Amino acid sequence: MAKAEGVYILGGAQSDFARNWNKEGKHFSAVMSEAVNSGLEQARLEAREIQTAHVGNFGAELYAKQGQLNAFFLEADPAFCGLPTGRHEAACASGSIAILAAAAEIEAGRYDLAAVVGLEQMKTVDTATGGDFLGTAGWYERECKGVPYPFPALFGRLGDEYDKRFGLKDEHLAHISAINYSNARRNPLAQTRAWPHSESDPQQASKFNQPIAGRIKVRDCSQVTDGAVVLFLAAEKFATEYARRRNLKLEDLPRILGWGHHTAPMEFDKKIAESRGNPYVLPHTREAILDAFRRAGLSGVAQVSGIETHDCFTTSEYMAIDHFGITKPGESWKAIEEDAIAMGGRMPINPSGGLIGVGHPVGATGVRQMLDCYRQVTGAAGEYQVEGAARFAMLNIGGSGTTSCAFVVGKR
Repeated sequence: MAKAEGVYILGGAQSDFARNWNKEGKHFSAVMSEAVNSGLEQARLEAREIQTAHVGNFGAELYAKQGQLNAFFLEADPAFCGLPTGRHEAACASGSIAILAAAAEIEAGRYDLAAVVGLEQMKTVDTATGGDFLGTAGWYERECKGVPYPFPALFGRLGDEYDKRFGLKDEHLAHISAINYSNARRNPLAQTRAWPHSESDPQQASKFNQPIAGRIKVRDCSQVTDGAVVLFLAAEKFATEYARRRNLKLEDLPRILGWGHHTAPMEFDKKIAESRGNPYVLPHTREAILDAFRRAGLSGVAQVSGIETHDCFTTSEYMAIDHFGITKPGESWKAIEEDAIAMGGRMPINPSGGLIGVGHPVGATGVRQMLDCYRQVTGAAGEYQVEGAARFAMLNIGGSGTTSCAFVVGKR
């Protein structure tokens, strides 16, 4: 198995996920440029040093009537004119696919410094239309067309499968949601950071407990978000010079230590049928996680300090708990009851607030997750810092568990 060698992370930047670009009267390219230039400033890089750029995006053709988003990277600085760029799509895992493409170019020796941008503008349409757009991340004709909220329905069925195999209590999903919202209040860029506490606000509690589809309630859902994130990846040659200029040692810079990437059948029913007899409900997701650990030289989850996982719905985080190996299959509830996944627990999950708390601009999520892993292992996460974080894992999934991308970020 090939290892992730020599791909360093030099930092990046994230837009405020509470923003509504339409209300600001801004084209997405303007916010994309803001993020790129902010990232260059924070990472102390010059635009002329960037050699290639990759953009992760899911549905700009639907939400913004625009394709070829990679070309908009050039709007950020005149120095980017002529730069090789590409756009990548894999539903909610689009950002991770862009990361993998950039990392592969670096590992192949094509380029020494790459920019990866994750971008999605979603607040251009009403909720029902947006839900229909998101249905194209599943097999639209077979499982999403005409369904009012197709993805809440699909991830509700993930919970149903857990319930059928192992049992599942609503209170455990509610606790996952509460942890993510609580963590988000520490994050100055989180979409929900200023939202009132549902625990102390009866009106808010009533709203959050409204059913959406099946067992999925409002509180179980990630947010509809406008967001842009940039991340800079470097080869060892560039990273060595970068560290020297800043009076750092090369080993002070975080790296992508390991990665995993698996694809399951598009239809949810086929995924479940394929997993019959397997202890894991989504075995391809489990294998992506194990691949990331193997490539990082880790024996298991106990060797990471925390996790940023894909909580598009509480059921997907419930799945991630046992698929990461924090508990045995079907016993995710034990980690929830023990508060193992909360800040201060033995395996904090989504200290940033996750997709439920931070927000979920679909194509940007994977890039945001890796940026937060970078922040954790460099001690730059501020109020949501996990003390002593040395290595962080992440899981980014597209569709109903169709595309699974896992990474380990840390220092050697």
